[in-house]
Amino acid sequence: METPKNSSSSSNWDSSVHLPVWVLGTEKNAIEGRIEEWTDQFESCGADIHSLAINLQKPLRPLWISQRTRMWLNEVPEIDSWDFTPIILISASASDAVATQRMSSEFSWQYIPGAGDDEESWARGLTPTLFWKHSYDLDAGPYHCNQLVADIVEKDRVYCAQRGEHSPQITTKPLKGYDDLKRNDDRTSTMWPMNSDPCTSTTDAQCSNNAPLLFWIGTSNLAISSTLQDALLDVDCILNCDSTSKLPSNSSENSYLELSIVGSKDDRFSLMKNLSKAVDFGKRNLLAGRKILVCCQNGEGISICVSLAIMTMLFDDNGCFECGNSFMKRDITKLEMRKRLVFICKFAVNARPSRGNLKQVYGFLSNEKERLSRLM
Repeated sequence: METPKNSSSSSNWDSSVHLPVWVLGTEKNAIEGRIEEWTDQFESCGADIHSLAINLQKPLRPLWISQRTRMWLNEVPEIDSWDFTPIILISASASDAVATQRMSSEFSWQYIPGAGDDEESWARGLTPTLFWKHSYDLDAGPYHCNQLVADIVEKDRVYCAQRGEHSPQITTKPLKGYDDLKRNDDRTSTMWPMNSDPCTSTTDAQCSNNAPLLFWIGTSNLAISSTLQDALLDVDCILNCDSTSKLPSNSSENSYLELSIVGSKDDRFSLMKNLSKAVDFGKRNLLAGRKILVCCQNGEGISICVSLAIMTMLFDDNGCFECGNSFMKRDITKLEMRKRLVFICKFAVNARPSRGNLKQVYGFLSNEKERLSRLM
């Protein structure tokens, strides 16, 4: 990576691996042995490293905080005096291998390592925005917290419902032929290679008032959004992956497909079982030059994974639709998937696909390649 401007001189900078004190020596040695490999993968994944590097005033360094960390705020130096830019890494897990035990109190469970990623199982509908808006109110102890969260979530639901923010109103336009689209859509004049950086454009992200954003993935004719969108969207067909919402549509089966896909925590194979239909729908409409909206409940997870499958199977390395002609010539590796996911994330900036769903996409693509190879 490039050296950040105004950073400490390389002769004084400690470039050794900085890990939390509870990491065992054997694990530290294993991590150190893979640093070069991970660095190469990071540099080749298509992320915009250059823009990050030139904006850093000081090198990055992680600081680790666990349940057992003790800090005296009056002894923490001013951040301007540090010779690095801190990345604060917080682990909710216990730093030692203490067995989880159930005590008499309802709230005496010790934290299960890894459960911090599973916020849908413990957040009770509370979003980050709602949490910070009511953070002082929630400091009421464990016995009152659950009821406070329930009240906050319900008030927010009623507030949004009264303003129609949770009433899906996505509709499709009459289908147009490819020639009409080519004349009317100036996005087709520009290509976005997988390793390029997108320019900021009003066509890449569209919103209406406080409605969720609509993200166009470069010039692919694919857009990603939430089913909670309340704007009339400039799309020709809709691929609805939300198991909880049925969008009003007067369109034919060629322009609207509804797939009831649930998260990997509820069904480990739900996404994989539906990807074949999703890719076929995408292929049929992209061949006709139509613009496709891929949507799920939050526009951050399942729709991202469905778009990833479509982009991997039907698009080349330059981000151009080619009906899957190069799919069999390409190795389906996790690094290859990561490159395409990074490409999607450059446009869909709120993307947050789960590891379980990404595994299903990888499994589907591997199985498809094996199936197609047997037919050749």
